[in-house]
Amino acid sequence: MKYIMTILTMLGFAVLMAIIFLYAQIRFDAYKIIDYTPKLTTQIYDRNGELVANLFDDENRLYVDFKDIPARVIEALIATEDTSFFEHNGINIEAIFRALIKDIHAMKMVEGASTITQQLIKNTVLTRQKTLTRKLNEAILAYTVESSLTKEQILERYFNHVYFGHGYYGIKTAAQGYFNKTLDALTIKEIAMLVGLPKAPSSYDPTRHMDLSLSRANQVVNRLYTLGWISEAEYTKATLEHPMVYDETLTRNKAPYVVDEAIKSLGAEYEDIKKGGYKIYLSIDLKLQQLAHESLNVGYKGMVSRLGKDVNSSELNGAMVVMENGTGNVLALVGGVDYAKSSFNRATQSKRQPGSSFKPFLYQKALDWGYSPLSEIPDISRTYVNSETDETWTPKNYENDFEGLITLKEALVHSRNLATINLLSLLGLDTVYKELKKDGFKSLTMDLSIALGSFGVSPLEYSSFYSMFPNYGVRTDPLLVRKVINRQGVEKVYEAKTQTITSPKQSYLMIDMMKEVVKRGTGRNAQVPGIEIAGKTGTTNSSVDVWFCGFSPDIEVITWYGNDNNTPLKKGETGGRAAAPAFKHFMTKYVELHPETTREFKMPEGVNARKVDGTTEFFTDVSPFPKTNTKQLKEEGGLIF
Repeated sequence: MKYIMTILTMLGFAVLMAIIFLYAQIRFDAYKIIDYTPKLTTQIYDRNGELVANLFDDENRLYVDFKDIPARVIEALIATEDTSFFEHNGINIEAIFRALIKDIHAMKMVEGASTITQQLIKNTVLTRQKTLTRKLNEAILAYTVESSLTKEQILERYFNHVYFGHGYYGIKTAAQGYFNKTLDALTIKEIAMLVGLPKAPSSYDPTRHMDLSLSRANQVVNRLYTLGWISEAEYTKATLEHPMVYDETLTRNKAPYVVDEAIKSLGAEYEDIKKGGYKIYLSIDLKLQQLAHESLNVGYKGMVSRLGKDVNSSELNGAMVVMENGTGNVLALVGGVDYAKSSFNRATQSKRQPGSSFKPFLYQKALDWGYSPLSEIPDISRTYVNSETDETWTPKNYENDFEGLITLKEALVHSRNLATINLLSLLGLDTVYKELKKDGFKSLTMDLSIALGSFGVSPLEYSSFYSMFPNYGVRTDPLLVRKVINRQGVEKVYEAKTQTITSPKQSYLMIDMMKEVVKRGTGRNAQVPGIEIAGKTGTTNSSVDVWFCGFSPDIEVITWYGNDNNTPLKKGETGGRAAAPAFKHFMTKYVELHPETTREFKMPEGVNARKVDGTTEFFTDVSPFPKTNTKQLKEEGGLIF
């Protein structure tokens, strides 16, 4: 007897040591479950709270707190997987013996007896192999977890961690993915379909095997009815129901160019942006984003039609940026005509020459330094010689003519190159260059060619500079990200930076001049009935780049087209012909969507008006009405500048 007791003691000790050894190996696995910090999907929303995209690395998981899980969902899981969940300590001994008998009878492992706790462990830290060692580890971990967590905490971890097929981790993700619903909006049948998925996610995926999924769901419904947890009427309704199932991309990315830029702008600040479970709220409006994409394609298709056999469809592309005046909120950002063909974001990554669309910035300097819209400048041809290289430059107007003397307003309205170059020369290249650098312009060339926009700038960057006109002298940086909320609920709000360039009264003079560009100048194709539009066309040498930069009292739209390889477009393609119609299409639809939008520019204090030949002309104390005119100057025998 003593010998037997010794043997039993030794066996008991051996088992104890084995358990201790196993626990030493797997205790850190227990901590992974107890201190549960899963990778969470970051969600991006537009200004109206509509989902733009999901961001994740390898697991698409939306987290749900236990308090937000409907009781019906919990009941369905317990009824199906572990009826005595709230009664055991992690292991159901009765179920184990029942399964053991079946396994012995079959001479192999045919039935498990896993509790919900064990299933959580199996899905979190262990494999699905049906081995004795794995089951022993599972049992030890189950007791450990149950001693550290409440039943509610275990259920919360289960519902958030388990795989539900189709790339969905967690029941909240699956509910939104399969049914486009929140958990509290699910029907009994939809709940049953979700609860039944973890047993065999691929087999029961309703997007691939709807019949199997419904059959499995009916088993869950029947179990609920058998237990008396749903009524007969609920049972009948659920059995007959055939839910609508959606098969969408996991990212659900509705604005890829925007999402790429958001990730780029936030990546340095949020290194875990794709797994940190952030909620990112953008300034864009998805309706306007779609409209901008549509409008960009309107201009693109027009060019393709005109270019005909000369079109290089692999290179021709465009970009559009829509910004809210005052706030800097980017309402839409489209970096190309087709993201599927090219993810290169021309709105942010492409540096293109703005051409004549840059002229208003020079004319604004002239106004701020005492010129008026009716001040006259020479529109004559000159040859410029580089003193260092002896190279000559003889610029021309687009029409290959010249006017002699022309007012600032008329020079801008008709985009006269020679007048603009001469104006820059009169103002002083060095002085203008320094002032433009102070205003934020980069990559400027230190020569007279800057009068014609001979430097690179992205459409998004350009929208910031152009904002100074509709904002009455204040340049506003574009704002794409409005706020970010982390998984703890801490909120960070972003605001646009601003810079005062000129005064409201001086800015209004330029607004009026740019209104005339649209009324009767190079931007006529941008006219929109019922609303005042101001803007400027831009066309570089050989039509390599074509622009229309326009604005209403409320919003600004920057539109660009060109070949990605910087080759010329067909002769005759201009900002007015190619880009202005895209602007018009957008703005026309915008007014329809927002009939409340401001229709007229407000004239600030300090602006005076005078009738000249039936036309209202504006001036200020800084830009006074001219005391002389061309006729008088000619009679005096010379030209005074």
